[in-house]
Amino acid sequence: MTMFHYQAVNSVGDIEEGEIEAENEANCVQQLQSIGFIPIRVKPAKSQTFLGLNLYSSQNKLSHKSIVLLTSELAMLLDSGLPLDRSLVVLMDLANDNENLNKLIGRVLEKVKSGVSLADALEQQSGVFTKFYLNMIRAGEAGGNLGNVLNRMAIYLESSQELKETVSTALIYPAILLVMSLASLFVMLTFVVPQFSEMFASAGKELPLSTQIVVGLANWLQHYWWLVIGSVISIMTYFNFQLGSPETKKKWDGRWLKLPLVGDMVLNKEIANITRTLGTLLGNGVSILSAFTIVRDTVDNLIIAAALSETEDQIKQGKTLFDALNQKAIFPKMAMQMIKMGEETGHLEEMLLRVATIYDKQLRVSIARMLALLEPALIISLGIMIAGIIVSILLAILSVNDLAA
Repeated sequence: MTMFHYQAVNSVGDIEEGEIEAENEANCVQQLQSIGFIPIRVKPAKSQTFLGLNLYSSQNKLSHKSIVLLTSELAMLLDSGLPLDRSLVVLMDLANDNENLNKLIGRVLEKVKSGVSLADALEQQSGVFTKFYLNMIRAGEAGGNLGNVLNRMAIYLESSQELKETVSTALIYPAILLVMSLASLFVMLTFVVPQFSEMFASAGKELPLSTQIVVGLANWLQHYWWLVIGSVISIMTYFNFQLGSPETKKKWDGRWLKLPLVGDMVLNKEIANITRTLGTLLGNGVSILSAFTIVRDTVDNLIIAAALSETEDQIKQGKTLFDALNQKAIFPKMAMQMIKMGEETGHLEEMLLRVATIYDKQLRVSIARMLALLEPALIISLGIMIAGIIVSILLAILSVNDLAA
């Protein structure tokens, strides 16, 4: 049995907070419902905070986690039968530990009470919510199923965040390995090699060519290390400036797509994002043309975004989604066949979500393949460079000993 910390709405609409012992979260929810409570948040008691940090982000801008939490809790309250304004009041009480979120909900509540729709109230919050999010809310309000739409939105946001974290997490280890490799080489060349240089200089014997190269590089780094750091910063600044130009970024986006392994990762990530977003929008009553406009804004790769823009023009002319996408030849054949089947059976949104799931998995496979090659390559490269430095020093030591003999 585990102790769970809960927050729930009681029979009179007030918030109750406490702890309850249960086998798991589902059992805890059932216990609360059996006594007439509406569960809002249920978590293991020990995970309420981590190292004294609140669950909510303290940044000025709402974190993705806070938006997901706000969406899922609002959906739960609306599904339980509470009106929108009362649900927002409850959410304000729940967000007491996050000043930014509490104030945002308060502003939204004021707008809603004055007769403004929820979508318009959220839109007025300084760009906190994306165009996709706002259009989903509008579709839910127009169709009278806001709670259901919010539930789907929470699932979508969690899936999108998981996809981003999959990519970023996979790159952490190679990045750490690369930094440690460069740091090791820097330490050897700036601190270890100079110790031997003095001994070699006092010996008065000409050093082997490999040793001369290593010693020369070490001396250069000792005097001009700042130039290396400055060059790295300058190159990074230059690329950031260049990528700020749409034309330059489009060229680089095209190059990424042509690279082996990396191109597959980029394509799989974008296909999963496009199909999930499009399927979610279509499933909630947004027209395909409006959905395409929103989807295009969520795509990072400008080559793919331009292809989607042309696809949108083809759809406006009356072509099906399959025919319009088929002309651009960006989507793989399997994805295209699934889209075609979805249109023919009248279940396009469901098929799009299936495509997203498939390419999520393929993205993970692509990442695994890249890491399987990248990690050994970094380790072997570091080993070769360090071995080269050690061998060059040993050759010089042997030559000095020969002279002494």
